[in-house]
Amino acid sequence: MRVLLWHVHGSWTTALVQGDHQYVVPVTPDRGPDGRGRARTWDWPASVTELSPDQLRDAHFDAVVLQRPHELRSLCEAWTGRRPGRDVPTVYVEHNAPQGRIAEMRHPAADRDDLTLVHVTHFNGLFWDTGSTPTRVIEHGIVDPGHRYTGEMARAAVVINEARRRARVTGTDLLERFSAAAPLDLFGMDAENVAWSVPNGPSPSANGEGSRSLGDVPQARMHDELARRRVYLHPIRWTSLGLSLLEAMHLGMPVVALATTEAPEAVPAGAGVVSTRVDALAEAMRAYVAEPERAREAGLAARAGALERYGLDRFLADWDVLLEEVAR
Repeated sequence: MRVLLWHVHGSWTTALVQGDHQYVVPVTPDRGPDGRGRARTWDWPASVTELSPDQLRDAHFDAVVLQRPHELRSLCEAWTGRRPGRDVPTVYVEHNAPQGRIAEMRHPAADRDDLTLVHVTHFNGLFWDTGSTPTRVIEHGIVDPGHRYTGEMARAAVVINEARRRARVTGTDLLERFSAAAPLDLFGMDAENVAWSVPNGPSPSANGEGSRSLGDVPQARMHDELARRRVYLHPIRWTSLGLSLLEAMHLGMPVVALATTEAPEAVPAGAGVVSTRVDALAEAMRAYVAEPERAREAGLAARAGALERYGLDRFLADWDVLLEEVAR
C-alpha cells in the first residue's frame, strides 16, 4: 500500500514508517513545517520517499494520513488535487489533547462520514467531541531502543520541547522545585534557552553539579544520555502522552510523573511514582537518585510494562487493519 503523510511528529512517524508499506512525505526546498521530508535525526527505512508538491499531483496513493486541521481543510487538496475522504481514503490522526472548556472541545474533523479519526490515547478519545465521525484509538508504539539503563549519573532527566514557550503546559515552571530535590538535566528543542535557580545550591552549569539545560540531541544519542541518568521526570500537565516518557521506560528507567492525561494509564505499578502532588514526586525523585538498586528494579518494571503495552508489533498490526479497512 502507498500512504501519503506529512512529517509532523518525528517519533510517532518513525514508528509508523516501520510498517510493510510505501510511505511518501512531502518536501519543500526550505524543509519547513509543511515540507520537512525525510527525518534527519531519526532512522527511517528506504520505504519512505520524498515528493515535492508538484510531484504529488501525479502520484498514486492508496490512503492519506492527515494530522493537522489545515491539511484537512486545504493543504491536501491544494497539493494533490484530491479531496480527502472523497477522492482518496483518509485517516485523520489526533495527537493532541483538546484545549479550552469541556463543552467546547469539538474536533475540527467532527461529523465527517468520509474519514476515520484516530486518537493516540484513550484520554483523547474521551475528551474530544467528534460527533458522528467514525473513531478508534490506536495507542502509541515505540521502536525499542533496547535496555540501555546504567543509571551511573546520580541525576534526573527530563525532555521538554520548546520548554520556555509551552511553560505551564509542559510543567517548565515546576523544574525549580524538582531541582531542589535532585540535580536535573533538561533535554529538548530550545532547552538551552531555559535556566532556573536551585534554592540553596549551585546555579545551572554545564560543568557544575547543579541542574542544567543541555539542548536538543539526535535520538540515538538522546537515548544513551537519558539512560545514564538515574531517573526520568515527566512534569507534563496537559499533553496527550509524551513519547519521551515511553522511550525512557523502554530504556529501563524508573519514572516520576504527574498523574495527568494518559500518564496514570501508561505507567504500570512498580515502574515509578505517579501523583498530582509535586512534593511527593520530588521526594520519589530524591529517593531514586539516592538508591540505585531501587531505581534499577523500578526501571525493569517500567521496561516490561512498556514492551507489553506499547510494543511496535502491536502498533503496526493495528495500523495495518485500519489502512486495509479505509482503502477498500
